Amino acid sequence: MGGNYDNSAFFYDALSRFVFGKALLNAQVYFLPHIPADASILIIGGGTGWILEEISKLYPSGLYITYVEISAKMMALSRKRNVGNNHVEFINMAIEEVKVSNSFDVIITPFLFDNYTEHALPATFMHIHHMLKPGGMWLNTDFRLTGKCWQFVMLKSMLLFFKLLCEVESWRLPDVGKQFSGAGYQLIEQESFYKDFVVTGMYRK
Repeated sequence: MGGNYDNSAFFYDALSRFVFGKALLNAQVYFLPHIPADASILIIGGGTGWILEEISKLYPSGLYITYVEISAKMMALSRKRNVGNNHVEFINMAIEEVKVSNSFDVIITPFLFDNYTEHALPATFMHIHHMLKPGGMWLNTDFRLTGKCWQFVMLKSMLLFFKLLCEVESWRLPDVGKQFSGAGYQLIEQESFYKDFVVTGMYRK
C-alpha cells in the first residue's frame, strides 16, 4: 500500500511548483486530449484534484470519473474542484481495497507507483489492470532515473522527505515498465519532462 499524504495536502501543489515548475503538471496533462468522448475514467492518487479541472476543460460533460485517493485531506480538496457536468464518484480509500463491478475505458495513475516497493507493486498493478477494459488506455506518469547523478540525489531526498512525513515505503523506484510489458501492454507514445527525470506514457491494453 502506498503512502498517505494527509500531512502534505495543503502545501503539496505549491511545493511541486516550487521544485519542478510546471513540469509535473505538463506531464500529467500531456495525453489528456487522447481520452475518448463519454469515457469512463479511473483516476488513482490524484492528490488535490486539480487534474479533474484540467480534464473538464477539455471535456465539460459526458465523462464518468471514479476518483480514488487514500488521503482524506487530499480528497476534501478534490471535492471542491469544478468538474463541469461530468459525473464524478469520489472514493476515499487505498486502491487495493477498491472493488468495482464495472471496468473502465481509461485509467490514470499520476505519480502513484513510486510509492511502492518492487515487492509490493505487482499485486497492486494487477489489481488495477483487471479494472481496465480490453483495448483500454492507461496513462501513467512517474519519475525515472536515466543515469544522471542529480536525479538520484533528488529522488533520494524526495523519498526521505515523504517517508518521514507521509510514511511512503519505497526507497527506490520500482520497475513499472516491466509491469506493463509483462501484462502485455503496448506503449503507444511516451514523452519526458524535467531533463528526462519525469516520464509520461500512454499504454494500450
